[in-house]
Amino acid sequence: MMIEINQAITAVKVLIAEQLAVKEEIKTIADKLTESTKRPEMLIGSTYKIKPPVSDHALYITINDILLNQESDQEIRRPFEIFVNSKNMEFYSWIVALTRVISAVFRKGGDCTFLVEELKAVFDPKGGYYQRGTGIFMPSVVADIGHVIETHLKTLDMLPKSEIDSHQQAYIEEKRQALKVEEGSDALALSATASQCVKCYQKSVVLLDHCATCLNCGDSKCG
Repeated sequence: MMIEINQAITAVKVLIAEQLAVKEEIKTIADKLTESTKRPEMLIGSTYKIKPPVSDHALYITINDILLNQESDQEIRRPFEIFVNSKNMEFYSWIVALTRVISAVFRKGGDCTFLVEELKAVFDPKGGYYQRGTGIFMPSVVADIGHVIETHLKTLDMLPKSEIDSHQQAYIEEKRQALKVEEGSDALALSATASQCVKCYQKSVVLLDHCATCLNCGDSKCG
């Protein structure tokens, strides 16, 4: 099918084959999971724990999945609902609202992966923080929840595991270790001069060989 373009092209995005396959699969099942789909008596769930330093208590995020096409060759799992529990009542009202909206998007069917980018892009005006144990920068608690959803969707093969090839990953790791030795700091925390990546939102963009490069996702201004 030919498509006529009547406006100037201002941006181009190339999708890798794996991303295209995932999008096609999501499109195929869009009519199978809808708002009218009834909740089964039992759902398969996974619970994740996060401990933001801005909170005195941990947050426990549970994502329940529904099985579609059960006992067939096309059986797949898709997220159906999400719950967030914590002893910290400070977050109660907006967390309830957030989980209800996210659950509604899950139940609607179709592509829900856009939630990850939207949530991870939420910034706290008071400043972000680094995850304990991983060193991953989180611009807000909402972004931390988005990171959990991203992890879960990857286990369901709804998002690609990694877009960095082995050679690029080795190069990035080499530069991480060099910075760690030179600056005496955590490899992911980097230095005070690191800036935020527009692609993965990590505070991990530094100059490598005179080129701004993200040490988390590999995004580079030099291609």
